[in-house]
Amino acid sequence: MVPGQLRLAAAARGHGGYDSDFSDEENGEKSLQKTKSTKEDSLLVKPFQKPKQVKVTHSQFAAEEWDREEARKRRFHLISMDAYSRHRKLVNDYILYYGGKMEDFRRSGENDKTDLDVIRENHRFLWREDDEADMNWEKRLAKKYYDKLFKEYCIADLSRYKENKFGFRWRHEKEVISGKGQFSCGNKHCDGEEGLKSWEVNFGYVEHGEKRNALVKLRLCPECSYKLNFHHRRKEVKASKKRGTAVQNSKQPKIKKAKLSHSRKKKSKKKTHGDQVSSEDSDTSDKDSDNSDAQDGPSDADFWKGPLQEADEKSREEEFDEYFQDLFL
Repeated sequence: MVPGQLRLAAAARGHGGYDSDFSDEENGEKSLQKTKSTKEDSLLVKPFQKPKQVKVTHSQFAAEEWDREEARKRRFHLISMDAYSRHRKLVNDYILYYGGKMEDFRRSGENDKTDLDVIRENHRFLWREDDEADMNWEKRLAKKYYDKLFKEYCIADLSRYKENKFGFRWRHEKEVISGKGQFSCGNKHCDGEEGLKSWEVNFGYVEHGEKRNALVKLRLCPECSYKLNFHHRRKEVKASKKRGTAVQNSKQPKIKKAKLSHSRKKKSKKKTHGDQVSSEDSDTSDKDSDNSDAQDGPSDADFWKGPLQEADEKSREEEFDEYFQDLFL
């Protein structure tokens, strides 16, 4: 092509030659829009917002940011887990990176103790003031269990009665409610309810390396009583006489004594003369009996001796004592 033709082609493409009347106005509008956008962007920028990075970041900086983001995600994942799952994950990670076995992380339960084991180690049949001097949490637990026991009657273990060895313990709440040891036999392996007897036993035992004695009370059936007294007889507890009956017997008036003596004399006379009395005298004997019944009452001389002695009324406490006297022998 000729150089003149190349110039015309370039002018036709817009590089010169054919200009528009509106080209200057369009360029002005574009410049105004750019200035407005820059002003608006400066207003929308927040104080804590980082400037836009135009250049490509360094590989080390990118790696640090990546690690920081991964640590944030891992932290969030661990916080969302419960304690047991978190522990298992950490243990598995440790084994995965450093090697080992799960058996190495299992704790041994040889020294583990339950509350029952602690009570058995620190239990005492009778607590004294010296025992409460140095109290730790184990002794306090055993003392709290001891306070809940009922110490009126004992439960006995007579399985080794031939060796003269017995075991005694106090009753708990369920046994008191069911009547075990009081209304039924106090032997551990017996539930007899007939012919119960109360016994007092001097219980000698060794506790924490110290020999002690305690006087205990228990109720047993005849068969278990024989086992208890196999080597030598223990002391049997019997019901004492009631105070109310003793007071009434001491305050009986003398009129009743006179009645008894008078009636005994008449009965002896009737027996001696009973064979000699005929059928005709039977009517007279009936009359004599009627007269004797009339004479059994207090005579005039008895009224002049003094006023009749009235029995004292019992208070409520005395009535309760008499009621519970047979229950707690």
